[in-house]
Amino acid sequence: MMDWRKILVAVDNTPTSEKALRYAGAIVGHLPGVSLYLLHIYPEPPPDYYRSGRTLDEYKKENERQAQEIFDKAAAVLNSCGIDDQAITSECRMAIQKTISQTILDIQVRGGYGTVVVGKRGVSKAEEFLFGSISNALVHHSKDIAIWVVG
Repeated sequence: MMDWRKILVAVDNTPTSEKALRYAGAIVGHLPGVSLYLLHIYPEPPPDYYRSGRTLDEYKKENERQAQEIFDKAAAVLNSCGIDDQAITSECRMAIQKTISQTILDIQVRGGYGTVVVGKRGVSKAEEFLFGSISNALVHHSKDIAIWVVG
């Protein structure tokens, strides 16, 4: 069984992501032995990205720069909830030939995270049907873990 105290928090630069961080921090901020792994996943570049002469390396560097800003804000939120920097790690990764939700679950399994926290997007039923939702995919495809969908 996965360790619920190993918590993967999927983060991006949205209000729902910050809300999910605050929720997780409020719930586990006072508990000993908890570790939070902040994960920012970004998609592969769109096909027309390279037309202007830009490179994959430039795309990755720009996304990593944005992710570092997200991680800095996220750490400040978690620190305000009483979570020490030593309990927080982070990673930025591109979803390569997979969806963002598949990438999150691959990392969850590989890292042995027993809890996954995500913010709920404000999508309509039609948008969810057409494009899916990360939180919905996580709930339906995960096994033996807790998923906290915060909205």
